[in-house]
Amino acid sequence: MPSSSPTRAAPPARILVVDDDADMLRLLSLRLKAAGHDVVAVGSAEAALAQLDIARPQLVLSDVRLPGRDGLALFDEVRARHPSLPVILLTAHGTIPDAVEATSRGVFTYLTKPYDGKELLEKIAQALALSAPAVAQPHADEDWRAEIVSRSHRMTDLLSEAYMVAQSDASVLLRGDSGSGKELLARAIHRASPRAARPFVAVNCGAIPEALLESELFGHVKGAFTDAVSNHKGLFQAADGGTLLLDEIGDMPPALQVKLLRVLQERAVRPVGASQATPIDVRIISATHRDLEAAMASAQFREDLYYRLNVVSLVLPTLAERREDIALLANHFLDRLSRKYDKRLSGFAPEALKALTTAAWPGNVRQLYNVVEQVCALSTTPLVPLTLVQRALRTPSTQVLSFAEARQRFEREYLVGLLKMTDGNVADAARLAQRNRTEFYRLLQKHALTPGQFKQDAGDADDVVDERHE
Repeated sequence: MPSSSPTRAAPPARILVVDDDADMLRLLSLRLKAAGHDVVAVGSAEAALAQLDIARPQLVLSDVRLPGRDGLALFDEVRARHPSLPVILLTAHGTIPDAVEATSRGVFTYLTKPYDGKELLEKIAQALALSAPAVAQPHADEDWRAEIVSRSHRMTDLLSEAYMVAQSDASVLLRGDSGSGKELLARAIHRASPRAARPFVAVNCGAIPEALLESELFGHVKGAFTDAVSNHKGLFQAADGGTLLLDEIGDMPPALQVKLLRVLQERAVRPVGASQATPIDVRIISATHRDLEAAMASAQFREDLYYRLNVVSLVLPTLAERREDIALLANHFLDRLSRKYDKRLSGFAPEALKALTTAAWPGNVRQLYNVVEQVCALSTTPLVPLTLVQRALRTPSTQVLSFAEARQRFEREYLVGLLKMTDGNVADAARLAQRNRTEFYRLLQKHALTPGQFKQDAGDADDVVDERHE
């Protein structure tokens, strides 16, 4: 590596640093911050994966030896979630073979301890340069995705794929949990496609009774059945030249699956009671929250229809997988709904917004919209308070911790108390805890506590900063 390589040429990046050695973690954080990067430092693979759920970094720098799940297992999980996210491993000499093997599986590179600071910054710059997202194709405008409010990496990647897919006429299968925004994405694909000026028609295959669904999709002629008093164009014909969204396709009855397959094969639709088929030109987008592979295995969904519909598959993340969008969406909905309810609302109180961003959201974006609508209707102050958000989320006002969370909190407070009592003397604190010094140091590392912070004037030790989140 030429020594003249500029190590600061790369723009500042968000870097997730993982090391269970508190001193090493602090040193790495200081060095990377000095280079202009935004650093999130954690002490375990589990904490790193939790951070990935909150906000995706641009690079992961991890030690190989970690408690519990090691750095190689962390890499495998990162690769499964974000295939393009670069990972650099730090390794001691004893784990070099593992690190070498990891590079063959996709780790960007590895560095041996003690590492060279300049080389580390150079490798990071290289990784960031190589993994930087390609310049997007210049869109005529962004109106095609105007309804989709997002700034998360997951959604940015998905929308880039959706835009490319929209330029073709391939059938698209949208997968995702209920409420994740499948119909919004289908509309965006239609608006970005050459068919944008033609109709977009959506039908929920699970919401229409089986007896009516065939007529609704394919149409019928007068006299085809008792209530058929006139000719009726089906949704396929209504969408001619445009896009038809078959929502909840996994709920379509088996008998209709056969007829749908025939329409897709022949590109013609025969209304119920008609003797001739009518040619159609429709782009099909289907959507489901069901596991279609399992449905095929149990003979509830036709395999030949599945492959017709699943030319391109796009998966929408849950709201919990794009938490950086929650505040953005909540304020967007609040702005829209405050006009609906003629309220002058300026936003959410900080603790209310925190409650929103940390909630579970099993109902995804649809649930978030409903929660914001409820607090908007009930709010009597410009800032929506925490109590209203808790009520809408149906969460208790007092915090209820899980057993693991309560134990974690007790451990940290217990350690802080011992260090305060012993003025930061680890030997004395370990003796009081009836633990050997090695085990006691591991506990301090686990909770990111530094004994030196408690020596002499410890100050407010209860407010000791958790270095993992500096």
